[in-house]
Amino acid sequence: MRFPGHGHRHPDDVVIGPLDLSARVDEALAVQAIAFGLGADEVAVRRQIVLRHMTYPGARALGATSAERLVGFVYGMPNNRTHWWSTVVEPYLRADGHDIWLDNSFVITELHVHPHFQNRGLGRSLITTITDAAAEPRSILSAIDTDSPARGLYRSLGYEDLARQVLFPSAPKPYAVMGAPLPLRRR
Repeated sequence: MRFPGHGHRHPDDVVIGPLDLSARVDEALAVQAIAFGLGADEVAVRRQIVLRHMTYPGARALGATSAERLVGFVYGMPNNRTHWWSTVVEPYLRADGHDIWLDNSFVITELHVHPHFQNRGLGRSLITTITDAAAEPRSILSAIDTDSPARGLYRSLGYEDLARQVLFPSAPKPYAVMGAPLPLRRR
């Protein structure tokens, strides 16, 4: 259900709508830290990355709020092969014949929902809403390369593995790069 000016309303009075991520970066990173298990040092590094990303052309974010408190967020941007993430994943994608996915794609950079608000469809709503507004014909993202609820969500939306066992500098676990045509699949 839509409420004019207030985004999409969910159970437990959660509203999904535009998010000024630069202004609410600390609140967003607090959600990410809890959902993803980040320490203070990692949060400090990611803060600078998020603020830089939000200056890129086409970068945008959505938030899920409950009683004005941010409980989830997603952000992304049109992919650019010169961005750090693309330079790391490109050799893996090329090896599997999928490097064309780096062109004309909308990257889901981060998607996190506070654990107390997970399994309510918020992650699905956040990612489908942000990609529905994308001009690009497809979307790409990276996720830890394990069987997880996040990977299950992405698969249900039409994302498929493009490369596995992708190693990011300083990341303790390998990632998978996934891609899906837009619009994303609905249930």
